[in-house]
Amino acid sequence: MAGVRAYIFFGLNVVRFLSIVSLILVFASSIFVIVTDVEAVNAFEAARQSGNVTAQDFADCEYIENSTVPNQIGGVFWAIINRLLIIFQVVILFLSEIGWPSPFFDRFFPVLGSGFGLGALGIFQGLIGAAVLSQHVDDFTLVSAFFLFVLGCINMFLGLLFRESAKSRRSITLWREGAKDVLPTNNPRPPTNLSRSSSGQTYTSSTVYDEKTGNVTEFGAMRNGSRAGYGFGRQGEKAAGLRGFLISKPLESRPRYAARPTSAPSRSSRSSSPEPESEPHFASSGSAI
Repeated sequence: MAGVRAYIFFGLNVVRFLSIVSLILVFASSIFVIVTDVEAVNAFEAARQSGNVTAQDFADCEYIENSTVPNQIGGVFWAIINRLLIIFQVVILFLSEIGWPSPFFDRFFPVLGSGFGLGALGIFQGLIGAAVLSQHVDDFTLVSAFFLFVLGCINMFLGLLFRESAKSRRSITLWREGAKDVLPTNNPRPPTNLSRSSSGQTYTSSTVYDEKTGNVTEFGAMRNGSRAGYGFGRQGEKAAGLRGFLISKPLESRPRYAARPTSAPSRSSRSSSPEPESEPHFASSGSAI
């Protein structure tokens, strides 16, 4: 099982690395497209002012030449806003992939946090890739967007396969903690032997039992985060003994409300005349209350 766990860990991290690379490429290509669009719009406006482009030519073209800017009202503005939004989404997905800052995503954007899988991440990557591929772009931008779209499909499949456990399976921190549990470690605390004698029985603690009762409170109950306590049974008595509490068996004694016993008359007293019987005397013992 450890081998399967290792294969899953490395496989998910390979996909994670490729996803980060694709996001970086889309980020760089988006900046390149913005620069290209601005240069194309400036060249078009310069040609228009010089008279090289007539009004009919300007009305017939749907996109400004060598750019992704549509020839319509506010075309330049919306083209730039589109690229800026793509860059913003890429940055958010990049931070989500590297897992920083994790509390921010868990609170304000939980679908990209540690409690969700890779399905939402894949959907966002697919949407960005499809938005870029729906336009006529250069080869570098085309390859970057297609690469991101493929990684988005893979992340959606992994999200359906592993569901919410995908990010915990690929987490490097959790992997290191799991590796520490596999390797033998030394207990810095010396083994303590606490013994208690009650009714002829002796209980001795060991290091293994001490680890099992490490989350037990002083009175035998489980600490916060545990499901159940030991109660007042034999397990609770053992746990209390390990914590240093000595539970002794109470001495047997007659209750105060018990009736006084009466002595039977002797044979000699039956034949003789009845005499007033004297009250019986009892010797006090150390166990009387």
